Amino acid sequence: MPSPRVLKLADQIKVITAQMLERRIKDPRLGFVTVTDCRLTGDSRDATVFYTVYGSEAERAGTAAALASATGLIRSQIGKQLGLRHTPSLVFVEDAVPEAARHFEDVLAEARSGDAAVAARAAGATYAGEPDPYKKPRVAEDEDDDELAADGEPADDELVDDELVDDELVDDEDDATR
Repeated sequence: MPSPRVLKLADQIKVITAQMLERRIKDPRLGFVTVTDCRLTGDSRDATVFYTVYGSEAERAGTAAALASATGLIRSQIGKQLGLRHTPSLVFVEDAVPEAARHFEDVLAEARSGDAAVAARAAGATYAGEPDPYKKPRVAEDEDDDELAADGEPADDELVDDELVDDELVDDEDDATR
C-alpha cells in the first residue's frame, strides 16, 4: 500500500496533467481526452498516467502521439507546481476500463438473450408427468372398495395400505391360533 504522501502526489499529478491538456496543449491531434488515474511508484521517480479517448482508433492513435510529444512540457510544469527535488518521469497509458466495460455489457446482453430464449421455450412447456408428482395416500371408505376393477388392478379410488394389511393379517393369524 503506497504511503499517503505518494497518493496525494499522484492525485496532484493527475490534476495538473488534466489542466495542462485542457489549457496549454494545443496539438490538433489531441482528441477528447479524459485523465482517469495516475499511479506513482513508491520512490516517486516514475508516474503512469491513465487516460481514455472518445473516438475512433485513428483518433486514439493521434492522441497517443500528441501525448508522447507533450510529455516534456507536462513534466516540467508538474515539477514547477509541485516543487519536488526530482520530477517523476511520465508514461501515458490508454486505460483499459472502457473496453472491459464494453466486453461486460456484451456478455450481459448475450446472457439476457439466452434467458429470454429459455423463458420463451418454458412458456408453453408442460410437465413430463402429472402436475403433482408426489403420491398422496388414498383412504378406502368401505369394504366394498376392496374389489378389483375390470382390468384386474385395484380401482383408482381405493388404496390398500401395506401396513394395515400386514397388521390385519397378523391379527387374523392370532385369531386363528386361539
